[in-house]
Amino acid sequence: MRSTIDRDTLVRLCERVEGAQTRAYAIPKLTNEYSELAMADSYAIQMALLERFLEQGHKLIGWKAGLTSKAKMKQMGVEQPTIGFLTDRMARPENSVISTSDLVHPRVECEIAFVTKAPLSGPDCTAAEVMAATDYVMPAIEVIDSRFAGFKFDLESVVADNSSSARFVGGGRPRYANELELDTLGVVLEKNGEMVEMGAGAAVMEHPAEAVAMLVNILAELDRELPAGSFVMSGGITAAVAVQPGDYVTARFQELGSVSVKFGE
Repeated sequence: MRSTIDRDTLVRLCERVEGAQTRAYAIPKLTNEYSELAMADSYAIQMALLERFLEQGHKLIGWKAGLTSKAKMKQMGVEQPTIGFLTDRMARPENSVISTSDLVHPRVECEIAFVTKAPLSGPDCTAAEVMAATDYVMPAIEVIDSRFAGFKFDLESVVADNSSSARFVGGGRPRYANELELDTLGVVLEKNGEMVEMGAGAAVMEHPAEAVAMLVNILAELDRELPAGSFVMSGGITAAVAVQPGDYVTARFQELGSVSVKFGE
């Protein structure tokens, strides 16, 4: 995957995304100005953003698959999944209060997270290889936050925006992946005590491990592999749900327990 944009443009677009993320303001889609932006260019911007964060002291702890369910693709009007990086500064403890003042359009998704015990590499990684390399799985809530005005974007813009990555919370009861039928594993998402979404693991590319394999194969195109000990979120099982200060969200998973988080100013 080779980007064709020049260095000055890459730096300028990366700074635009970084500013929106770190100072929590909305920006126009990048393709409004750069209509010829390609996916390779977008991932180059994302990798440049990662390098900036690492230079600032962030630690890369894993990756996420995005837009992996039909519900999410339909919700956002896109046609293929994406990936994004996860750093330690995005992690929040279970039952903590997540501030919304440093987010633009916070929304929550329930996901099955994988923790690896062996490295994975593409370009031909399979779901079976993912399952064999997985130490355990656990329930997670991802707080996504598109920095684009009106929560409207195209694939090229959202990839550059690190696939809307913002915060995440893991919890529940970790289990060995081979003990579970991850495709039929159900989840209910509750907001303020009321069920707002429900689904099963098969909503994520028919099996969550398929999403992780897809992620590994995209990493290969970026000349990267997935190291052992990585935390990987396999993608939202349901459509994303908007949250605001005062909301309390719980994701209840079959076999994996529940994970909860609160939202404040």
